[in-house]
Amino acid sequence: MADATPTGMVDPRIFEDLQTKIDEDAEVREQIKVILTALERQGRSTQSILSRAHSTPSAQLKPVIESAENSIRLEIESVSKLSEVASKHPYYKYNGMWSRDVQNAITSILLCGWLGGMAMTGKPAEAGKLLTIEEVGEVMNVPVNLKDRDAFHISIEEYLQSLISVIDELARLAINSVTLGDYQRPLQISQFVKDIHAGFQILNLKNDSLRRRSDSIKYSVKKIEDIVYDLSLRNLVPKPVAS
Repeated sequence: MADATPTGMVDPRIFEDLQTKIDEDAEVREQIKVILTALERQGRSTQSILSRAHSTPSAQLKPVIESAENSIRLEIESVSKLSEVASKHPYYKYNGMWSRDVQNAITSILLCGWLGGMAMTGKPAEAGKLLTIEEVGEVMNVPVNLKDRDAFHISIEEYLQSLISVIDELARLAINSVTLGDYQRPLQISQFVKDIHAGFQILNLKNDSLRRRSDSIKYSVKKIEDIVYDLSLRNLVPKPVAS
């Protein structure tokens, strides 16, 4: 009777084991994709709500902010599900799948916070405030910049990328505020963006993509400065009082 033992030099069980690992990896990716599909949809909804700020006077923003916060809460629920699944696996194996959607969620939180939406943080409303990465982590109920363990978290790069997106949005808001007859908001935006630009200049960025995007901040600064300058020429903003 012939021997049933494989006579080749390579044990086929090696590839059977690899196929098992491939199947497991595909299953994890599918679980993450399902969550990200919901997160992406929720993110678009939040961004649509926040876009109303461009056509709403500052004094009438409260309903927009409250609606945006409700939408953000749905995103937070999805991020919680994502964290639960992702934390069972190596962070850097899958983080490329969700980084863009998480950045969009952070952008919405930062913008909503800047507009005065602080209910998510449990703190008094304060328009013009920049939420720190720690505060964003508290809002999303996930850790930030983890170094001591391999689990889902918000990275510094994601926070900074999101902050640049907020600056782009504020540059638009400065223009649209003038259209609405609000000549104080561009001044507020100008000072805020200048402060952020100064902060970025302190950073020694190693990430090429982040460094290239951060270079765009200076163009936003100039765009907003041009708006403020034009308002000053038209005597639409108060001139500094000489000391």
